[in-house]
Amino acid sequence: MAVSDCIFCKMVAGDIPVTKIYEDEHVLAFMDIAPISDGHTLVIPRRHYEKIHHCPPELLSKVCSPLGKIAAAVQKAVKADAYNVLCNNGRAAGQVVEHLHFHIVPRNSDDGVFNRWPSYEYPEGKMQTLAEKIREQI
Repeated sequence: MAVSDCIFCKMVAGDIPVTKIYEDEHVLAFMDIAPISDGHTLVIPRRHYEKIHHCPPELLSKVCSPLGKIAAAVQKAVKADAYNVLCNNGRAAGQVVEHLHFHIVPRNSDDGVFNRWPSYEYPEGKMQTLAEKIREQI
């Protein structure tokens, strides 16, 4: 995706208005316009990178550094019991805007949001085989 077509890049440039929560030279945090819960906030790098593994580690650390204080502020402001921090990478993972972003989703007990985690057990030996394949790629 070209930066000129990216809605988040247009927000960073000030071409599209956002309800800002936090900003510094590397990060912009703003209210999600299609929230899952009250207070749903997005945290993005000002520079365009599509996925987390595309973002240089030094910038990623600057993007992630304020996540905790922003999440704590969101949770306190909306009096949530808890929160999720999510980062979808690619369409199959639910990424709609192709600009790296983290969701801070305030949660309350029995809110029905993400009420089922689709876990399963590996057949014997498969976990070790997959772990080896992953280690080979690092």
